[in-house]
Amino acid sequence: MTQVILRPHKEESLLRFHPWVFSGAIARIALDPDYPYDAPREGDLVQVRSSRGDILGVGHWQVGSIAVRILMFGVEALPADFWTATIAAAYRVRESLGLIRPDNDTYRLVHGEGDFLPGLIVDVYADTAVVQAHSVGMHYARHDVAQAIVSAVPAVRNVYYKSDDTLPFKAQLDGDRVGYLIHNQQSTIDNPQSDFWSTENGLQFRIDWLRGQKTGFFVDQRENRALVERYARGKDVLNMFCYTGGFSLYALRGGARTVDSVDVSQKAIDLVNVNVARNFPDDPRHHAYAADAFDFLNEKITNHKSEITNYDLIILDPPAFAKHRDAVRNALRGYQRINAKAIRQIRPGGILFTFSCSQAVDKEAFRLAVFSAAASVGRRVRILHQLHQPQDHPINIYHPEGEYLKGLVLYVE
Repeated sequence: MTQVILRPHKEESLLRFHPWVFSGAIARIALDPDYPYDAPREGDLVQVRSSRGDILGVGHWQVGSIAVRILMFGVEALPADFWTATIAAAYRVRESLGLIRPDNDTYRLVHGEGDFLPGLIVDVYADTAVVQAHSVGMHYARHDVAQAIVSAVPAVRNVYYKSDDTLPFKAQLDGDRVGYLIHNQQSTIDNPQSDFWSTENGLQFRIDWLRGQKTGFFVDQRENRALVERYARGKDVLNMFCYTGGFSLYALRGGARTVDSVDVSQKAIDLVNVNVARNFPDDPRHHAYAADAFDFLNEKITNHKSEITNYDLIILDPPAFAKHRDAVRNALRGYQRINAKAIRQIRPGGILFTFSCSQAVDKEAFRLAVFSAAASVGRRVRILHQLHQPQDHPINIYHPEGEYLKGLVLYVE
């Protein structure tokens, strides 16, 4: 196996179990004598050693500032049962937390570094697991991953691979980036006359992993959606950037007076209406609008407005405004603008749920953007809750970069 030899003292972060090796920490590469290439290929398994030759671990080689993602520390090679054992351990955690129940078959099974599998995401929807690889190494391991999932998770019969938007676009990859890895039964999502439904806390959602965003659903807001349900009774609710309507359904179940769902995508709005009809058939409280969020909240724009001019509860859950650090400044301006509009729009005594899923924006910067928004409007605002990702999106204590979802619940006077 190819060996990656570090510069002196550059092993210290690995000895603290941080799973990334940065390119600047590498002194040299020692290729296996039988290796047929003159440099390691992206996705190869490599050994990482200190400058003294001590074995530090095994991981995937990749091109870029993060050169190696460690899969296992202190070994020269991965054990034969590595994939099955690691994914089974992740399943046991979810099982022990009570996430797998008759009224909840929707959860994240593997959350990258948080489950000691850097570059791998797996979401489970009823009998189907959807896999996303964020590294070339995980792409090459996809068949081992799929077999491990069906071995470790009793309910899963199908494994779908969806990595067209997550893998490096310049990588020269073998094999498809999209398609079933294991398909033991005819999935209803393939049949346009039938739908595939998954259950979250007793509510049913149509999951379209073929054409939907991410793996087909945003599993990470489950607990925060339940909190919206607690606050919704008797309120006029606005769910911005609603996607498939998760927050909207919880608000309806919580006894909201009205719920308006807004998303710029007409396809998303169509899916919201399907989900509402499934759970609350012929419910007159819900209305959905395909509209730009900023336009909808702008008091001067009326062509997309509902009959409600002010709301008691507003949810702002936008897509990532910053996907890399170069975009952080513009992202913060975006968060400030959208929150200022919502704070201006909300009724006295209203509740605002506001989120950022941009990993490049830390929680202090996000909080400052929301503070600036409140100050610009001039209303008194209290923080009721500080929110984050749920327990099936764990953060490796040695890898704080895994914390990405941050949110605030505000009381606006």
